[in-house]
Amino acid sequence: MEKASIIGVASAIGLDNDPVHGEILLHDTPARLSTFDDGWSFSKGDIVNAQSPIIKDGNWTPTRLPHDWSIAGPFNEDEPSGSEGAYLPTGIGWYRKSFRLPRSFKGRRILLQFDGIYQCSDVWINGEHLGMRPYGFTTFYYDLSLHLRFGGESNVVAVRVDNSHQPNLRWYSGSGINRHTWLINTGRVYIEQWGTGITTPQINLQSAMVEVSTRVRNELANPATCRLTTAIVDQSGSEIQSAQIESEIPAGGDHVFVQHMEVPKPQLWSTSTPILYSARQALSHGGVEVDGVTTRFGIRSVEFDADKGFLLNGERVKLNGVCVHDDGGCVGTAVPVRIWERRLSVLKEMGCNAIRASHNPHAPEFFDLCDTMGFFVMAEAFDEWREPKSQTPVFGYHRYFDEWSVRDLTDMIARDRNHPSIIIWSAGNEVPDQDVSRGTETLKGLVDILHKNDPTRLVTVACDQIAAEPNSALPQFLAELDVVGYNYVSRWRDRREKFYSIDRHDFPHRRFIGTENGAMPSFSPGHNTSPYHGRPFSNTRIEVEQLQRITQINDYVSGDFMWTGVDYLGEAKWPAKGSSSGVINTCGMPKDGYYFYQSIWTKSPVLHLSPHWDWAGKEGEIIPVICFTNCDTVELFLNDKSLGAQGFMFPETGMEGKYSNFPLRTKALQTTGDLHLAWYVPYQPGTLKAVGTKDGQVVLTVEQITTGEPAMIRLTADRTHINTRWDDLSHVSVEIIDKNGRVVPTSDNDVVFELSGPGRIVGLDNGQQDSHESYQGTQRRAFLGRALALVQSNGRPGEIRLTASSLSLTGASVTITTEDRA
Repeated sequence: MEKASIIGVASAIGLDNDPVHGEILLHDTPARLSTFDDGWSFSKGDIVNAQSPIIKDGNWTPTRLPHDWSIAGPFNEDEPSGSEGAYLPTGIGWYRKSFRLPRSFKGRRILLQFDGIYQCSDVWINGEHLGMRPYGFTTFYYDLSLHLRFGGESNVVAVRVDNSHQPNLRWYSGSGINRHTWLINTGRVYIEQWGTGITTPQINLQSAMVEVSTRVRNELANPATCRLTTAIVDQSGSEIQSAQIESEIPAGGDHVFVQHMEVPKPQLWSTSTPILYSARQALSHGGVEVDGVTTRFGIRSVEFDADKGFLLNGERVKLNGVCVHDDGGCVGTAVPVRIWERRLSVLKEMGCNAIRASHNPHAPEFFDLCDTMGFFVMAEAFDEWREPKSQTPVFGYHRYFDEWSVRDLTDMIARDRNHPSIIIWSAGNEVPDQDVSRGTETLKGLVDILHKNDPTRLVTVACDQIAAEPNSALPQFLAELDVVGYNYVSRWRDRREKFYSIDRHDFPHRRFIGTENGAMPSFSPGHNTSPYHGRPFSNTRIEVEQLQRITQINDYVSGDFMWTGVDYLGEAKWPAKGSSSGVINTCGMPKDGYYFYQSIWTKSPVLHLSPHWDWAGKEGEIIPVICFTNCDTVELFLNDKSLGAQGFMFPETGMEGKYSNFPLRTKALQTTGDLHLAWYVPYQPGTLKAVGTKDGQVVLTVEQITTGEPAMIRLTADRTHINTRWDDLSHVSVEIIDKNGRVVPTSDNDVVFELSGPGRIVGLDNGQQDSHESYQGTQRRAFLGRALALVQSNGRPGEIRLTASSLSLTGASVTITTEDRA
């Protein structure tokens, strides 16, 4: 389906609120696709006969989708969702929506599509049950056509969502219709939903062959002679190539049209140039256009090679990746796309070029962003197969696997196969099936489905039991994988030192990828120990640095996806409500570990000191000062007194051209083989300054300065103009600063927020995972001197004013303009 922009999707059928009837009216226009998110009502708890069109729902809560009812809280240690579900409430909820259709729609095919409902959803139209879908991450649709009323009569959609069986997931899932909904309107001869598949089997600098496969269905009582016209359009909207093909489709049957078109001098998709093309298709029957779709795609080739690693368009590229779950922090799992756009921008600045969508299909707009922003994606299907996991022994996906996995997997491939960002499929994550005999059979079945429905991509599984004790993944299981995925490759015995090299020796034809490994931990207050098995963060730091050495210098390792890019909700132990494993917190703010990866993954100069330099009461005590940098040398000063220069070099470079001819940078001072620098400094207040050099020239200087008392609040909006649509918002950073404008890193002042104008605060956060304040309130305590307010339009244009105040501090305000934009 064609989307009008990254932020929001234009309604094309014409949806209006009727202030008299409180219904949604669909006007008589010819568009195929329209948003169906407005005009819903919600009620928490189970209600008898709530699917009945005649039930009164006037006291239900008006709701706009996407919607996650769990995130409103409160947090409670005794919630059945427990540590996996962030100690938030779940249960059962109902949604209803009334709408009317013009008489001209009678006889047409009307579909209702849900991009995701968590979980166990039942859907009715006018009291008729359409079906149940247990998996909370699959996009699915129902045909409403046979049950609709037209003209002045109302239609009622009812959805029951049952997330009461807990725990059913190992991280926070949210509850409800937490992704977008769509109404799809076609005639009885039409292009199937997700019926267009595009591949680029031949690519060179002079031309690219584009193959477009399109399934068309005829629901008429007679054969239909159809003509399909497909045009290839570049990013500027110019038509490059087109083709027509004609065929007769039998009554009640379908036909797959296959078209080949040559694109001269193609602009290849890559992470640095994420150039997209579009295939615009028009289907005609009886000389009349009856359907049309537009599908975006990229022209690129990908390959995983046993010796060279990952190749994009024939060039070796290291996958510098992160894993992410799909929650958006304080908004739960109903995530405006702007939140992910901002997060991905921050990750891009870190040097990240790859995302593992863990551990389930993410929302379609997430993959759209990865296409346009230039990220490689490992798209993952399941966290459980037939064997249950210890955290979800009763209610996990294993209880649905036999009945639903083929359909869920097939739908995932059909929906997402045209995204150029997706370079590999993952059939599962850390499945216990790795070391049981029937697990190989299960894997083979999944791989066969993936290869049949998408022969252009390889398949992996994120395996955590390779060389594990007492039971390891079976050799025959690993042999079924196109690319072997390693979770925590250095976990067992001498693999802590040798990493992949043992298996590289034993299996020289194996293709390797690090599907999940630990991230550099944070050293900030509140995060002083590693999240991995309670070990000191220095131990984890060494492991992470060694893994990066092995990954970056060995071509056969395609890359690595570290856990995680962003902090997430769930998978925590009270009082924590979420994991702090990310290098970005739930507010989207970088933590110390972020700068380690930036220093390894980027070329621009990086120089970062931690921790802060506010340690009142610790005068004279030794404070370890850690420096992440890609400078050749760094000299540290405390109050203008030198504490010495240090340096390391990665990667090392040997002689060139002739004996004893070393590159200039290799002659710089080297004091450690680690990938960080460290000084142990007796604390005294003042200024800690680091001066970094490259090739003998100063390139960066950074300072950590002891701050004064908290004096005022500073608000900074990342966008002062936002769209009226739901998918857009402004991130307003909240900082507690001293009289000199410096953030006070030890401050934890309570901040109260007020908003006026056509908007709302959709979430307040501070990134502190053991805070139990409501995300939906009007007050938030600062953490490390910072907090975040998310401001969204209420659908009307105008000026929004956000004000923040706190006792003993000078308050602040910011103005955000909301406007209607395409």
